[in-house]
Amino acid sequence: MTEETPGFEEKPDVPTDAKTAEAQQGGPDGAGSTPAAPGAAAGNGDANSPLAARLDETRKALDERTKDLQRLQAEYQNYRRRVERDRVAVKEVANANLLTELLPVLDDIGRARDHEELVGGFKSVAESLETVVAKMGLMQFGKEGEPFDPLIHEALMHSYSPDVSETTCVQILQPGYRIGERTIRPARVAVAEPQPGASSGSQGKEGEKPDEKQADADDGGPESAGAADAGGPDASGSAKGESGRGETDSGGPDEG
Repeated sequence: MTEETPGFEEKPDVPTDAKTAEAQQGGPDGAGSTPAAPGAAAGNGDANSPLAARLDETRKALDERTKDLQRLQAEYQNYRRRVERDRVAVKEVANANLLTELLPVLDDIGRARDHEELVGGFKSVAESLETVVAKMGLMQFGKEGEPFDPLIHEALMHSYSPDVSETTCVQILQPGYRIGERTIRPARVAVAEPQPGASSGSQGKEGEKPDEKQADADDGGPESAGAADAGGPDASGSAKGESGRGETDSGGPDEG
């Protein structure tokens, strides 16, 4: 048997790692734990300040992107409206150019209708053409008896008439055409104006009545003739008496 050396006691084997862990944690009771550093709380506040700055930057960037998106949307809406307006304008110009080329054909159809030559198949073709141009927005205007408007009428003939009180279209030489509010050809008409001095002439005729009475009185009209008739016998008798007295004076008994 082995002899034990005096002065040494056996101790249980303890792993080195466990001892190291206990030393770092301050032992089993925690009495040797290391107290927290005084600047730890201050370190948390310093860590929050960069985070708040980054949050502010993110909010600013979001506001800028939102404004950019709103601006882009408004520009797109304006672009759509502008394109739609241009499309409508181009369509109207194209229709106007086409219908302007068809106006001579429509004039020929109108003249044939006036002369009662629009019959048979030609009548069907003409009516179909008029229906198509009407669907495209072509409207005819110009009627006899309407007041003359230089904006939509073109006067080719001029005359005076006692039957009108203002400048009036008395004959439609060529009808006018418009598309919506746009006039593509004015109506060509003959106009008549009131006769100059017609109103003053009528006033002169009414004013001639007093002058005629005055002229009759000056010329010995009915009043002077009536006076002569009233004193006719007296005047003849006095004339005869004067002549008889003259004869007595000239050739009386004394001379004999």
